[in-house]
Amino acid sequence: MTDSVFRPEQAAVRGLLRAVGEALGGPIPSEWREAIEAVPRHRFLPDRVWLADGDGSYSPCDLGSDDRRWFEAAYADVSIVTQVNDGRESADPWPSSSASAPSIVVRMLRDLDVRPGMRVLEIGTGTGWNAALLAHRLGPGSVVSVEIDAEVARQAWASLNAAGLGVEVVHGDGADGWRRRAPYDLILSTCSVRRVPWAWIEQTEPGGIVLTPWDNPMICWGLLKLSVGEGRAEGRFSPHSAFMLMRTQRQDLRIFRDVVRDNHVPEESRTFFDPQHVTGDQWEARFALGLRLGDVWTAWEEDVARLWVATTDARSWAAVDPEGRVRQYGPRRLWDEVEAAHHWWEEQGRPGPERFGWTVAAEGQWAWLDDPTRPLRKRD
Repeated sequence: MTDSVFRPEQAAVRGLLRAVGEALGGPIPSEWREAIEAVPRHRFLPDRVWLADGDGSYSPCDLGSDDRRWFEAAYADVSIVTQVNDGRESADPWPSSSASAPSIVVRMLRDLDVRPGMRVLEIGTGTGWNAALLAHRLGPGSVVSVEIDAEVARQAWASLNAAGLGVEVVHGDGADGWRRRAPYDLILSTCSVRRVPWAWIEQTEPGGIVLTPWDNPMICWGLLKLSVGEGRAEGRFSPHSAFMLMRTQRQDLRIFRDVVRDNHVPEESRTFFDPQHVTGDQWEARFALGLRLGDVWTAWEEDVARLWVATTDARSWAAVDPEGRVRQYGPRRLWDEVEAAHHWWEEQGRPGPERFGWTVAAEGQWAWLDDPTRPLRKRD
């Protein structure tokens, strides 16, 4: 086999490494650079992926019929949808599994400070590439990866087995961890959570780390890094990543299907608070409000520019029109709560995710600002 066979792959890997370094604002740690070179990303992608079509949806891209576009996507610093609709046929595709953007993969691995001799549990195998990078660093038998989707797990196992990396792939619910190989030095989740499964804390050695993307009903954004102690874990957020929510924590809620009813008689009032303050690209405000309010989500009614706010139990809702008319229904006055939470956020100096933290204990888990002694709300 001649060098020309490998030349396109090598050039693509070099281009990806440059892009990742630029995204991270500095050189990639040598151990992860070596891992990316040793386990090329395209070898862990399925023959069919789904790429953004420019109209807010996704269209399939097949290796067999559009190999150039497929290969370019494999070595771009972007996430790639690898499964839609949990593997079911549908005319309206929505992402259900993906290969994360390489820069966020490296960022998470770098933040874990992975060292030889460690035992790692990965939650969400996906394509298997993240587990492959870990296994290249740690060696065979050091990485266990749990995947809830049977077909995704099968494909990942095949790719990892072909690479000879010695990763144990388990088909199961990642919320349960994997007790058979516990305890672990590190637990890394590649799906976001709204609550940290207690099993992850139980299965991590005291002094170990749990790193997971974060989601709250207001916004999916942020990374949470927890240091595990005896019967307790605590840590802070950072403003990176947006991952798919863990399947067992999903909630499929829609305003007009699940919340608002014809027989609801709301209270009406007026507001001078612009609803745009808690929508769109107001990421830091939405992150803070999500932690402060806990179970509140929003939806934007585009054709009339109306903001809807509702609780995840679908018992309370509020609607705010562009002219400032407010309607509120249910046991909670949600728009009043949103305004008060946003005012609180401004009083605190408009903090970003770095100033917030999370505590997980046997009696519950909760968010705090700046210090664990300053919880944002009642523990749950």
